[in-house]
Amino acid sequence: MITDEIKIDAAFDSGNIHVVSVDGCTATLRIPNDRNSEFAQWFHFRVSGATGREIVLRFENLKDTAYPQGWPGYRCCVSEDRAFWGRAETSYDDASGNGTMTVRYTPASDMAWFAYFAPYSMERHNDLVAEAACAEGVSYRCLGNTLDGRTIDCLEMGAGQTQVWLYARQHPGESMAEWWMEGALEVLTDPADAIGRVLRQKCRLHVVPNCNPDGSFRGHLRTNAEGVNLNREWENPSAERSPEVLAIRNAMDASGVDFAMDVHGDEAIAANFLAGFEGIPSWTDDQGERMYAYQRILERRAPEFQTAKGYAKSRPGTANLTISTNQVAERFGAVAMTLEMPFKDNDDLPDAAQGWSPERCKLLGRECLGALVEWLEAEGK
Repeated sequence: MITDEIKIDAAFDSGNIHVVSVDGCTATLRIPNDRNSEFAQWFHFRVSGATGREIVLRFENLKDTAYPQGWPGYRCCVSEDRAFWGRAETSYDDASGNGTMTVRYTPASDMAWFAYFAPYSMERHNDLVAEAACAEGVSYRCLGNTLDGRTIDCLEMGAGQTQVWLYARQHPGESMAEWWMEGALEVLTDPADAIGRVLRQKCRLHVVPNCNPDGSFRGHLRTNAEGVNLNREWENPSAERSPEVLAIRNAMDASGVDFAMDVHGDEAIAANFLAGFEGIPSWTDDQGERMYAYQRILERRAPEFQTAKGYAKSRPGTANLTISTNQVAERFGAVAMTLEMPFKDNDDLPDAAQGWSPERCKLLGRECLGALVEWLEAEGK
């Protein structure tokens, strides 16, 4: 039976929203901060009771979120079956309500789920880890535990000498990073996939699909259970503040690192790009050129990737060593990089129905691994 007022709830894995008011099918909403943190941007909630009626969701006070530049041009993610995530009609008014985003959607069924990006639940994470760990030649390793007691899961495989680390979701709201991981692990664990076979022959691979499971479950954008931004902890991680980083960095110290990719998402830039380690104290042109060589290979083989848009490069000697990519490049002499994917769309290849999507994340994961095969061959490995 359809009631006059819609119902909104978010008391589930990665749920996050504050309901200011509801009037029929119109709701005014605000995005709560991460616990003990100034960061606010991630939302994920369910609306029920609006079959065949237009839902109007007004998100206010968005100028006070972590990345207000992320709202212009953004379209809200929506799903009715939690399998296919499309985009709802979305507009942003900078002059209203301290920055107001209005989302309109008419569900065909009684429930619709809305999120900043297609969520990647902890249940799906557990399924991903379990399935990968069952694959031939894959070993599971718990690197440590989070502040909430969750495991920091690592999957290891390969018989080669080149130490490759792939890790994602230091910032838990960047759920596209674990969709990328799902695509990458499908390649690496498929015995019929030539890219995976070559990488397992040439490399020892260490894969951490989710560095921040506490923040993921709690519905945080950027921090762990204590409100700590893990990607500012890599110089001096501690068991009290950032056990996730401490565990991963200790495991890296034990194995060494030759190649590392830290997978993220960017709120504002509507493109896929890589950020490097320019500005580290030990920078050499040779180490930098090896990174740029990988970028050129990926740009050539992946239409979804480009190098024209991205972050400004740090000046010599000014790199922030609390950031993972800089610390790993400095600490190990590794070719390290941060992959950024959009919350919005890839403006060079826009998709009106889905924008940047889980499906595209997974395909980019495959392309990144294919580029790694070419890069290893060019390196003579």
